Amino acid sequence: MATIWTAMAVAALAGIAVLGCWLAAAVLARHRAETAADLGALAAASHAAEGPDRACERARWVAEQMGVTLLTCRWQRLDALVEVEAPSLALAGLPAPAARARAGPAGQPP
Repeated sequence: MATIWTAMAVAALAGIAVLGCWLAAAVLARHRAETAADLGALAAASHAAEGPDRACERARWVAEQMGVTLLTCRWQRLDALVEVEAPSLALAGLPAPAARARAGPAGQPP
């Protein structure tokens, strides 16, 4: 009887460990998406003087270097609006982690 209880306890602990690893991976993917969106928006804003196409190309380069996909890069007045999506483990139909960021040119008051 003790062997059965031990096997059930080990199975439960293994399940909790797998769930914990999946949760940690999801949190890391979300943080990666947020960081890439912030850095991409800053890169686009810092290259705003070169034109929107060149600035968005810098945002795309930053996103690629961080391992995420740039979904949109657009401009609202002088602000760069960037949206990215990070790859993650698909589980139960949950959407991939995505993030948005906004940055304006340096030297401009908020």
